[in-house]
Amino acid sequence: MVRIDPIIVQVRRFSRFRPKRLIPQTASRRLRRFYAAARRQWRRSLQFRVVGITLLLSAILVSAFGFTVAALISEGVLNTQEKASKERIQRGAGQAARQLEGYTQADDPGLPGKMRVVATDLASSMDVPDSEVVLLGHSPSLATASPDTSAGNVMQEPSMRELRGLVAGDRPGTYQQIATLDVGAGPTRFLVVGTPIFTGGEPLELYYLLPLKAENDLVEFVALVVTATGVALVALLALIAAIMTRLVVKPVRVAARTAQRLSAGLLDQRMQVKGEDDLARLAAAFNQMAANLQRQIVRLEEMSRLQRRFTSDVSHELRTPLTTVRMAADLLFASRDDFDPAAARSAELLQAELDRFEDLLTDLLEISRFDAGFAALDAEPTDLAPVVHRVAERLESLAERCGVPLSVETPPDGAIAEVDPRRVERVLRNLLGNAIEHGEGKPVVMTLAIDDAAMAVTVRDHGVGLKTGEEKLVFNRFWRADPSRARQTGGTGLGLSISLEDARLHGGWLEAWGAPGKGAQFRLTLPVRSGDRLVSSPLRLVPDDARADEAALIGETP
Repeated sequence: MVRIDPIIVQVRRFSRFRPKRLIPQTASRRLRRFYAAARRQWRRSLQFRVVGITLLLSAILVSAFGFTVAALISEGVLNTQEKASKERIQRGAGQAARQLEGYTQADDPGLPGKMRVVATDLASSMDVPDSEVVLLGHSPSLATASPDTSAGNVMQEPSMRELRGLVAGDRPGTYQQIATLDVGAGPTRFLVVGTPIFTGGEPLELYYLLPLKAENDLVEFVALVVTATGVALVALLALIAAIMTRLVVKPVRVAARTAQRLSAGLLDQRMQVKGEDDLARLAAAFNQMAANLQRQIVRLEEMSRLQRRFTSDVSHELRTPLTTVRMAADLLFASRDDFDPAAARSAELLQAELDRFEDLLTDLLEISRFDAGFAALDAEPTDLAPVVHRVAERLESLAERCGVPLSVETPPDGAIAEVDPRRVERVLRNLLGNAIEHGEGKPVVMTLAIDDAAMAVTVRDHGVGLKTGEEKLVFNRFWRADPSRARQTGGTGLGLSISLEDARLHGGWLEAWGAPGKGAQFRLTLPVRSGDRLVSSPLRLVPDDARADEAALIGETP
């Protein structure tokens, strides 16, 4: 219990603070997931992109159109109200001038009362609800005349000074201003219209305060209608775009799925042709292409099958006459000392060419097994260091004859891997023999290395090298870099092709590097455990000396 209590306290403390920390993280994580899903859908779906672009452009255009319409309607409503208010105040100014015509002195004791009566009459004749009428005098001795005292006080506020200055200025006329005023019912938007009144005595100012509530309500209603219509229109356009895009994209998706099935080997897959439009012609052309490809592939497969069968049959059928010829050639070769020099030399050449011909038949039979899928891997734990040394010893005489120094580098603790030793030895023999033949009398190095997942053997020569692109061609059957070059080792032209198939049978790699004048390097990489997937190789494909030369050319450290 003593050990558990602190843990419980920590859990409780953590649970106490967890909501504050996890809620923002959860929201952020969900937002990132949504964004990632949207990006993935944007990259993969043509329909999603078309609908998204249509939605965006439609929203921009409809918003611009809606703002323009709302602004025009608002401006039109205000212009109508301003025009009506001007006509209304001009009539009121004429009526007030007639009623105040007899008051020519500003100090007339009856003028303030008469102004109040005139303002009340004008207010009662107004046809705009909640409107106010204010009649002001220029002289400080004249009080504000208005049925509503608060409205009269509003006209004394600083916000009305500009309008009052225009009305009382040297250029008489009707002036107006839109302002938010509080006349007792809270801040309200008013259209304030003012004009001077000339009675032959004291100049007066007449103001109408007309509320714009009805106009504001109309503009807001129009904006609401325009917004709702715009949203509905954008949604409708997006729906139409989705439907139309689906009609176009669906055949394309069908074509993509059909192409994937064709690439997977289902050559009988076809698209359904409907109608006579462009998509129907696309489907018909696709089906025609698929049919042509199927015929060509079947034809090539049949030709390949016949070719493999022919190669296998010929190789087997030549075994019997070759055995007979071999017996005769061996007899002649054994008795060559009894022949004249020309006949003895012919017996030696016959023996050598029969050896080469027999090797060619053996390689053809091996290739036919790979082509037919009958090649089997007999993997077992094998120490590859003795295999490498054995291959080097068997080709040492050839290296001495060609004047090529040969060296081998292997790990001191050996290199054990699950491989087919017969096939690996054949691959190394082909690689080393090829390096000796093209070594131009320069050193050839065979290196073995191993790590936890893979083993690798490199064969490095410093001969003529390979041109760009030839590192892939060297594994083709009967390919030669220089057709005019005579073979010194009696090769069949199938050694590297068989070596590549042996490497693939192990689940490994056989790669080549070369550069003109810098030699070549072949690398065999096999998994340590049979069946494992290779990820890397313990040896580099490009040799260190070549990397150093390239780094020196560009002034870098290798």
